Amino acid sequence: MELRVIIYLTHIRCDATFAYMKEPQTLGDAILYFSDPHRSFDYAVKLRWPDGKVKCPRCGGLEHSFLKTRRIWFCKQCKKQFTVKLKTIFEDSPVGLDKWMIAVWMLVNCKNGISSHELARSLRVTQKTAWFMLQRLRQAIDESPRHEATGAEAKLAA
Repeated sequence: MELRVIIYLTHIRCDATFAYMKEPQTLGDAILYFSDPHRSFDYAVKLRWPDGKVKCPRCGGLEHSFLKTRRIWFCKQCKKQFTVKLKTIFEDSPVGLDKWMIAVWMLVNCKNGISSHELARSLRVTQKTAWFMLQRLRQAIDESPRHEATGAEAKLAA
């Protein structure tokens, strides 16, 4: 596995980015993978719109402009702004996508499930926040259609 490190020496982005990383296999990999806010955002966009066509969650419009600095889209049809979190379980949550993506990874990959205390320790959030996150994640999994063969498919976005 080739690991390239790109370090930006500007104020815009001064953290190290690990290019060409595969999707995480362990909790340590997941924390490293989703620690970059840009990668977490891109991963959430990929989950929300797997075909790559971003649609307005309000009107379904395909014409929009993207404001990169704020990571929001402006729909040209309904004239409203929207984010990747709108009309998903992540909506109205002050928790960043980086922590949400790690929580999703932990819940899906832990065979016996996880407790809110374990999630709180891993994400360095309060137990109350971890409980809130798990409630939303479990609700999304319960309400999602399951794959007939495996029973494991969960859709996190509306």
